[in-house]
Amino acid sequence: MPLPARRTGNPILNERTFGNLPRVGIGAEGMTLKGTIDKSFLLLIVLMVAALWPWSQMANGDVQAVSPIMLLGGLGGFIVAMIVSFRPTTAPYLAVPYAALEGLFLGGISAVFEQRYHGIAIEAVGLTFGVLGALLIAYRTGLIRVTDQFRAMVVAATFGIVLFYLATMILGWLHFSTQALYAPTPLGIGISLVIVGIAALNVVLAFDLIDRGVAGGAPKFMEWYCAFGLMVALVWLYLEMLRLLALTRRS
Repeated sequence: MPLPARRTGNPILNERTFGNLPRVGIGAEGMTLKGTIDKSFLLLIVLMVAALWPWSQMANGDVQAVSPIMLLGGLGGFIVAMIVSFRPTTAPYLAVPYAALEGLFLGGISAVFEQRYHGIAIEAVGLTFGVLGALLIAYRTGLIRVTDQFRAMVVAATFGIVLFYLATMILGWLHFSTQALYAPTPLGIGISLVIVGIAALNVVLAFDLIDRGVAGGAPKFMEWYCAFGLMVALVWLYLEMLRLLALTRRS
């Protein structure tokens, strides 16, 4: 019997993730919450260790030294993410490489921001973990309830953000200025705050889908896939935190 489908704003953890998966057979080991948490921590550690290399390369203030590392991490991480999103069974093999590649990218971009705004990286890390902890408490205590209406709202908002980024990218290619949308003005900061909020809500939907996978008896490999999906949401949240803090420093 397949698990009931449920939408999520996280493109990695969507209704197709569990919709066609059979229940685990009698005697077979299925997905557990502890297993998913353990794998999520492992991916987080791998990401943080990998981030130390490009961070250390920026010690002399040479941005060119980390540019190739950032390109490798960003492009490689995107390719791996696409493979895993379309082939969930590859998660046990590719989730760790994804975390390492994203670590290279985040370490590099954090070092670049840190060079310009001293202390911004640790502030972004602190805020990201602070929001993660607050969201987990709110979700576990029932303060945040993932209803169909809540889910639809986050899905629509996430899709809107994707379209917003694509539109500004295309306009940039056509030489139309979109600087006002990213400037340290009330408008630019307000837009950034909204995007941070939507990124945070995607983390909540990831919590909900992980719970459903455990309750519905998803296969064991889905622990890796769900840990990977949660990591994707956290990476997005951190990047948006970094951008928001940069805007407030410039204002």
